[in-house]
Amino acid sequence: MWSVLLLTLPTQPNAVRLRVWRALKALGCASLRDGAYLLPEAQAASFDPLVTEVRAHGGQAGVFELAARDAAQRAELLALFDRAEAYGQWRVEAQALAAALPVLQETDARRRWRGVAEALQALRRIDYYPGAAAEQAQAELDALRQALDARFSRGEPVAQAPHGIPRLDPRKFQGKCWATRSRPWVDRLACAWLIRRFIDPEARFVWLADPAGSTPAPRGALGFDYDGARFTHVGSRVSFEVMAAGFGLDADPRLQRIGRAVHFLDIGGIPVPEAAGLEAVLAGLRELHADDDPLRLAAAAVFDALHAAPGATP
Repeated sequence: MWSVLLLTLPTQPNAVRLRVWRALKALGCASLRDGAYLLPEAQAASFDPLVTEVRAHGGQAGVFELAARDAAQRAELLALFDRAEAYGQWRVEAQALAAALPVLQETDARRRWRGVAEALQALRRIDYYPGAAAEQAQAELDALRQALDARFSRGEPVAQAPHGIPRLDPRKFQGKCWATRSRPWVDRLACAWLIRRFIDPEARFVWLADPAGSTPAPRGALGFDYDGARFTHVGSRVSFEVMAAGFGLDADPRLQRIGRAVHFLDIGGIPVPEAAGLEAVLAGLRELHADDDPLRLAAAAVFDALHAAPGATP
């Protein structure tokens, strides 16, 4: 079953006509003909604001149920929702990024990857009958992320399966050596700050070029944010979020706020206001500091300021 919106738009004002056309496009409606638009029955309520607005300005609008009389007609209606062309257009952008990866700086590459990922997410929201094209696009996005990590973050952790994160006693983690990948970016820098600020004030850090291969962590070191590390990605959580949860810090709204920015900059997702500024500052610090210890100290001051910022609590 489908819901069909039949409407006659008012001739004036033009702003109403434009808003309606944009709304129909944003909803991903199929067009039966001019003035007749289709959505799956479960999405019928999405038409209600349009009906109200069109009628309020003197137009005509109504929503009705539509059923296919046979399998052939059903196939014709489903074909109206085919998103293969849109996925093809998305692929052009993804392939352009893949081709540019060898010459892009990390900050630009990650920003463009998030744009590509968000574009696919927006497309899938209006792909009411996903098929092979959607699966292929997701596979290509995953492959693009792997290429990005291979270019800039060798050893980027592959998320473990979601599970309960055990609660840890910070008293058992004092004066430790902590190890992670060298040339740290946002998740590793945030983790190092969290460790020193809230978990182990006397922590020492070791930066490893290839922790899963030629430069393993020293014996007894606590690894974070690389494959096989003690603290790494779990499900949809990045290492910073996992560490905060493990040490009982995840109830702090200021740390939650930082965690949302770290999450977005590290693996994408829902944008947050702080992310762009944090990314720009950390990118600048990486340019200023070729050595990872001064970089960690400089980044710690940024996270201190973000944690103390007025209005940091929701």
